[in-house]
Amino acid sequence: MVTYDKCCTIVPYFKVHEGKSEDFKVLCEQCVEITDKEPKCLYYGFSFDGDQAHCREGYEDAEGALAHLENVGALLGELLKIADITRLEVHGPEEEVAKMREPMSELNPQFFILEYGFRR
Repeated sequence: MVTYDKCCTIVPYFKVHEGKSEDFKVLCEQCVEITDKEPKCLYYGFSFDGDQAHCREGYEDAEGALAHLENVGALLGELLKIADITRLEVHGPEEEVAKMREPMSELNPQFFILEYGFRR
């Protein structure tokens, strides 16, 4: 089955350092505020389970995902001073994922290729 969906998702999970939850959430609010202005962002938000956090984020295509990483680069750097990425996935169709492999290689994500499905 062929999909024409170009949507790309970045799926990071964080473990927040002890005593840093409130600081982490302040940075999350800042990330949401600046990401809200990105034209190719489809959705973006943070969810929590104790000291674990997840950023739920989707973009129209690889260009949107990469623009986001550039936009939040400084804030991500601050987040990573008080939390560790425990898992990082990137999902999308092969043509779009191929555009993200090199620019995201330093973060060492696991890449998943969309083969079946649709988006409304």
